[in-house]
Amino acid sequence: MKKKILSGILSAVMAASLLAGCGQAAQTTTETPAAEPAATEAPAAEPAAEPAAEPAAAGGGKVGVAMPTKDLQRWNQDGANMEEQLKAAGYEVDLQYASNDIATQVSQIENMISSGAQVLVIASIDGDSLGTVLEQAKEAGIKVIAYDRLIMNSDAVSYYATFDNYMVGTKQGEYIEQQLDLKNAAGPFNMEIFTGDPGDNNARFFYGGAIDVLKPYIDEGKLVVKSGQVDFDKVATANWATENAQSRMDAIISANYADGTKLDAVLCSNDSTALGVTNSLEANYTGDWPIITGQDCDVANVKNMIAGKQSMSIFKDTRTLAAKTVEMVDAIMKGTEAPVNDTKTYDNGTGIIPSYLCEPVFADVNNYKELLIDSGYYTEDQLK
Repeated sequence: MKKKILSGILSAVMAASLLAGCGQAAQTTTETPAAEPAATEAPAAEPAAEPAAEPAAAGGGKVGVAMPTKDLQRWNQDGANMEEQLKAAGYEVDLQYASNDIATQVSQIENMISSGAQVLVIASIDGDSLGTVLEQAKEAGIKVIAYDRLIMNSDAVSYYATFDNYMVGTKQGEYIEQQLDLKNAAGPFNMEIFTGDPGDNNARFFYGGAIDVLKPYIDEGKLVVKSGQVDFDKVATANWATENAQSRMDAIISANYADGTKLDAVLCSNDSTALGVTNSLEANYTGDWPIITGQDCDVANVKNMIAGKQSMSIFKDTRTLAAKTVEMVDAIMKGTEAPVNDTKTYDNGTGIIPSYLCEPVFADVNNYKELLIDSGYYTEDQLK
């Protein structure tokens, strides 16, 4: 990320309106091995030679949706919400999951291009690994929306739809600040840090937002990171994997907290890393339970929150993000400009990408029912 993280980002406009339209049947595929990319069919109403960028009539056309994996709950929800709302708006949908394998995702996107997709919505596995295939999309006149993860170093990216990722980190940092009363308490308090995959541009925004809140306390010694692991490259978690976070936390506890030293807080950028930290604490830590942050409100983590094992999780309502993305797709299909609310923040190495940022909120034991159950995101039975 060549553009410096802006500490001034404080909020973004939340969109929640859904597009209405006439449903159209479409084939949905599942994760496919790299050696056997899933075949898709070109829309019957369009000859293969017709340019993919030709604006479609309202409620028609094909949209390729590339999701990174089914291994994390949130991507299943993103994909399902996107498919449902695109179909409701009248579009044919080619939804693919890539098993967290870059070659598979590249093959899937190539198939989407060759089979007549007019817009691509891509949540990338690695933001730097799609340049060649997206050049094919550009040559075919296909617009690309980077979904939640910014695709780097490609001028084929037309738009970016995401939540305010810097604000996600800010809210996590402020939660720790408030719960430990860092503005008033003498301290010192012990804290450890876990962020996400170094290939995911969002991880740097999550980390940056939180560290901008907490680093002054680290610098004055009120917050102590006993492992000494503070820099992004030291606290990143490959693939956001629970087992990687757990293994690293095992080592941190063994080296720094096995003698009964109290751990007061663990800054975790998302729920999969928080789950790994929680698993490690349950197996290895005997002190008072620390504050643990998270993100995505995955079912397992909300259950931990209810049980007192995780303190909070950032709630990013994927229905809202899907609705805004469908609105952007619809505008592109009709040959108009997609709605954006940020034209300054997200530089992917080729220039600023016009973006729409939805606003995240945090859930904890005090408000999860209102946010997650009353809104219909989960049922009570799912959280038992």
